[in-house]
Amino acid sequence: MEIITHSTEETKKLASEIAEKTKLGDTLALYGDLGSGKTTFTRYLVESLGLKNRVQSPTFVIARKYGHVNHIDLYRIISEKEVGDLGIKEMIEDENSIMIIEWPELAENLLPENTIRIYFEYVDENSRKIRI
Repeated sequence: MEIITHSTEETKKLASEIAEKTKLGDTLALYGDLGSGKTTFTRYLVESLGLKNRVQSPTFVIARKYGHVNHIDLYRIISEKEVGDLGIKEMIEDENSIMIIEWPELAENLLPENTIRIYFEYVDENSRKIRI
């Protein structure tokens, strides 16, 4: 599926639709350049899951937890070994949480077969192409 959102409201609606289908034990891998909407999407997804946490980019802290959602950002990680050292495998295997990974390229070997892969592309200031 591929859509173009033309506003944050449309991105919020898409995140809500995906949240309805997301269950404990799921892993979502978010791909895309800086500013393409990954963290904004995550904020709306977490909100749609009924969590009241303030979602922030984990780029500098690498990981944040919002209730039963683990949010990981691998942007600053430079090797697969570092990914392994973070304990991501254990988080992915946790059937009582939902895993969201931004910049998942270095973790590809750890991602489950049923990972929901979402690709974000910056179109213009308000529009994003999102492919699931």
